[in-house]
Amino acid sequence: MTNEVINSAVQLEESLMTPEAKVKEKVRKVLKELNAYYITPATGGYGNSGAPDFIVCYQSRFIGIECKANRNTATKLQLWNLSEIRRTGGTAMIVDENNVDNLRKELQSD
Repeated sequence: MTNEVINSAVQLEESLMTPEAKVKEKVRKVLKELNAYYITPATGGYGNSGAPDFIVCYQSRFIGIECKANRNTATKLQLWNLSEIRRTGGTAMIVDENNVDNLRKELQSD
């Protein structure tokens, strides 16, 4: 494939992504660049409902990241899970299109 075809395919894929999916993609990119370990738990049926979108281990820290977009807010169950992560010594954060660019700084701050 030529670079032009590849670029067109990438642009099409990005245009079809939901706003929250775009936030998740930016989070994933930062985590990969930092060489952080992460998983994105499946919550339907067999998973843990309300689990953060990203479960991360970075520099010996446990981090839960919930992604939102378009002024959407976390559900009560998601907030409970994030508070449990904080209660047990982890870091929990909600990332949206307004603060996703600060994610790298937040992760490297401690």
